[in-house]
Amino acid sequence: MTAVTPGEVTSRIRAPRITADWVRDKGVYIALVLLIVFNVLFTPHFNEFSNVQLIMRQVAAVLIVSLGMLMVIGTGGIDLSVGATMAIAGSVLGLAVSDGAAVSGGLGLDLTLSIILAILAGLLVGLFNGFVVGVLGVQPLVATLSLLVAGRGLALVLTSGGLVQLFIPGLNKLSVNNLWGLPYVIVIALVLVAIVAVLVRRTTFGYRLVAIGGNRRASVLAGLPVRRTIITVYALSGALAAIAGIIATARTHAADPSYLGLGYELNAITAVVVGGSALAGGKVRVLGTVAGAVLMQVLTSTLAAHNYKDSQTEIVQAAIIIAAVYIQRSSRSSE
Repeated sequence: MTAVTPGEVTSRIRAPRITADWVRDKGVYIALVLLIVFNVLFTPHFNEFSNVQLIMRQVAAVLIVSLGMLMVIGTGGIDLSVGATMAIAGSVLGLAVSDGAAVSGGLGLDLTLSIILAILAGLLVGLFNGFVVGVLGVQPLVATLSLLVAGRGLALVLTSGGLVQLFIPGLNKLSVNNLWGLPYVIVIALVLVAIVAVLVRRTTFGYRLVAIGGNRRASVLAGLPVRRTIITVYALSGALAAIAGIIATARTHAADPSYLGLGYELNAITAVVVGGSALAGGKVRVLGTVAGAVLMQVLTSTLAAHNYKDSQTEIVQAAIIIAAVYIQRSSRSSE
């Protein structure tokens, strides 16, 4: 009979756990592949290039918002105001680019300048959130929840409660034109993914972000600029939400403060959590977030193609969030 060494016993005991960790880490990619295979086999016209382009256009804004949410959640915070920030950016864009004859209070500015003003508006919203959370010490959930309500109200005030139609050639190109077969909006999203990935993985700012999310008190004691980092993270989230708002406005050819960005905070949180980032902070996965955003968009398209209602889709999203958080909790408890 062959003797078994203590090392072999330990290895055999740990083998199932390693396999479970691997499945947990790669689960979003496995689920995405399985969902795509299901659609190719059972969903009519799914693999047509026009449908793939449509999905890319739909996922672009969600993905950009999710990048900002990822960094906020990485610090142990949360930003519920991203949808309202999108609405504010859309309203600012509509007022800036429209003239006084088309919209009351319209400025008639150049499209490029109007886009810059819209992004600055989102940046200011993010700076406000960062100040309230990082300096005043208000809980992120409370601070951003207030802007979830007040922000959309501000967007309605800017447009006098109405919808601003925007049939502008430049915006139309942004929503329908392609570059090497890829929609402009997904190219913009992928560029932002690369920037955030470098920012998180290759810069001191990224290391501080993760450290603060892992243990904020220890980060303070270590002399890290906690407040400045938190303010920067929320500012970036606001700016990214504004870019997503511009893209969503271009797709609909209108700045509609009542509906623009509605529910995007849920979509972004879902993409981040499903992508493997820890909701409690300290663990940031950029590629996982990309896969999570694509997974949720493909799932939404799949359910719509098979005649499921929007309410049923939202129930599925909620169930996926609960499952992802439970898996994360199980992972931490086993460590």
